[in-house]
Amino acid sequence: MGRETERLQSVCVFCGSSDAADPAYLAAAGDLGRALAAAKLRLVYGGGGVGLMGATARAAHEAGGEVLGVIPDFLVGAERALETVEHLVVGSMHERKSIMFEQSDGFVVLPGGIGTLEEIVELLSWRRLELHQKPVVFHNPGGFWKPLFDLFQHTVDARLTPASFMGAWSSVERVDEIVPALYAQAGEPMPPSEEAEVLKVS
Repeated sequence: MGRETERLQSVCVFCGSSDAADPAYLAAAGDLGRALAAAKLRLVYGGGGVGLMGATARAAHEAGGEVLGVIPDFLVGAERALETVEHLVVGSMHERKSIMFEQSDGFVVLPGGIGTLEEIVELLSWRRLELHQKPVVFHNPGGFWKPLFDLFQHTVDARLTPASFMGAWSSVERVDEIVPALYAQAGEPMPPSEEAEVLKVS
């Protein structure tokens, strides 16, 4: 299911679309965009120009990275589709998520709201069903995602989810840990030249 590649090439980022987000989260999103560009990893994202989503995409694009945005037609205005990067306008949220999944070899989750939660729970559900083995990395500044992880553990403790599910993702505190974590979870060595560039950006 999804892209079959010899190595990590495209990374989907799920994150918030609110411009009212903590400035530290917005700054970190920009740092991630630059790190992905430095690692020559294409960014696949939700297509908007607002919030963490827009900050990631603009930074990746301005740093010379390849970017693909995927946005439903009814959100083009609300999320201010970023027309400076390659983007697809689709007919539904389902189509958006399907294309983002198919076009990506790994996933990064930045702080976000209910939309981000919906995306990541579906992605991890597919992982639980063994529909994919793509790496998933949460950026967890200040324990942002701890309540979600605790809820997952609660379902494990209630014997509703297998304990192995808790290994379906990795969580890092710093932006400069995200790209190395993707490679580690994918079971691939990080190319030396790319490692140097990512560390330089961080």
